Amino acid sequence: MERRKFIQNSVSASAGIGMASVLPQCVSGGMKSDKIKVALIGARNQGWTNLQYFIQFPNVECIAICDVDDKWLNQRAADVEKRTGKKPPFLYKDWRKVIENKEVDAVIVGTPDHWHCLITVGALEAGKDVYCEKPIGNSIAECEVMLKAARKNNRVVQVGQWQRSDPHWQDAMAFVHSGKLGHIRSVKTWASAVNQGPFPIQPDSAVPEGVDYEMWLGPAPHRPFNPLRFHHEWRFFWDYGSGLASDWGVHLLDFALEGMKIGLPTELYASGGKFAYPDDAVQTPDTLTATLKYDRFNIIWDHATGISSGLFGRSFGVAYVGENGILIVDRGGWEVIPQLDIDKKPRMEPVPLKRAGYSFEGEKLTEFGIKAHVHNFLDCIVSRKLPNANIGLGVKVAELGQCINISHRINKSVHWNDEKKEFAEAEANLLIKPNYSSPWKFPQY
Repeated sequence: MERRKFIQNSVSASAGIGMASVLPQCVSGGMKSDKIKVALIGARNQGWTNLQYFIQFPNVECIAICDVDDKWLNQRAADVEKRTGKKPPFLYKDWRKVIENKEVDAVIVGTPDHWHCLITVGALEAGKDVYCEKPIGNSIAECEVMLKAARKNNRVVQVGQWQRSDPHWQDAMAFVHSGKLGHIRSVKTWASAVNQGPFPIQPDSAVPEGVDYEMWLGPAPHRPFNPLRFHHEWRFFWDYGSGLASDWGVHLLDFALEGMKIGLPTELYASGGKFAYPDDAVQTPDTLTATLKYDRFNIIWDHATGISSGLFGRSFGVAYVGENGILIVDRGGWEVIPQLDIDKKPRMEPVPLKRAGYSFEGEKLTEFGIKAHVHNFLDCIVSRKLPNANIGLGVKVAELGQCINISHRINKSVHWNDEKKEFAEAEANLLIKPNYSSPWKFPQY
């Protein structure tokens, strides 16, 4: 959407109007009432954060919650009742029951990454629209299957890359595209996560009471229960996630690609390892630098766990290094720092920090961030338009994160053919598709 239209829609939603006045009685795909009925799958952390924004809209009703852990299933049911006065009528431990429920219009997928593909494809095939957490898939092959399923079933998929609905990111992109920075010779993206390590080794233990651990594992390899592979820390094990390069990378590399108006590189190299915490329990690198090669510029990805600060004193961000100036953007806002000539004369006017929550013209926004992203998804359920973080966009950057990790894992440069969806390196191709554990089968499209 155009930024000003976005602002107007945000104000309408915050005033309690907007969708209520335009929502039809039946939308293509199965909605049968004046409510958008949503179900949450994966309720403990980010899934619950997302659902809290959904139920702020008067036209949304949470009718089902699914989680493999009784503790969080019951807690979230009580939380929904506290916020809405109405408890969800359906509580499930098996996600398949959610997509079988014909009352459900849209599904929020807040599970660990290794479940995103099967649940999303199943929901799409059942005629549901999907809000799926990022990264959209945990492998290149999963991303491709999900994209095909969305297109074949003509469903709306919003990926949880919510910065796509935050106006100050769009303002920053407009400035980059204006050409005022001059030729951009490099784009630097980085993330420092002080709360992500170290993670001391813990012994395997009994499965907690009320947890369906076999369902939690699903298509991942069968292993004894270990508390460090459960809940938050799963993202640092290759079986379930892809570390910081995917977890944070999809947010930031997305805008590196958007700012330069490009697709995936044909060549990249990633180097790193467990440099800070060589003896802790997790598998993914705590330190990693990747160089993505293009004709007249490079994109750099750099991440580090256990430390708090990165480039320009920010823990994360994107910086476009131009001949005239450097534009730096993060979730707090964006600014432009002029380059200086040899005589210290600035090559362009600086742009002071434009804080998040305000338009470029200084208008204060009433809705931005995740709430705006959810609003955009709900609007698209009605209009059937592509959402701000549509699945094609999510697939592109998720596959880029996988390319970075694959280069690191085989310890060599990789050459990617985006048309054929394969690498020139045979050992890299072995990591394109996961091997699902029985009885789960990889979707066929």
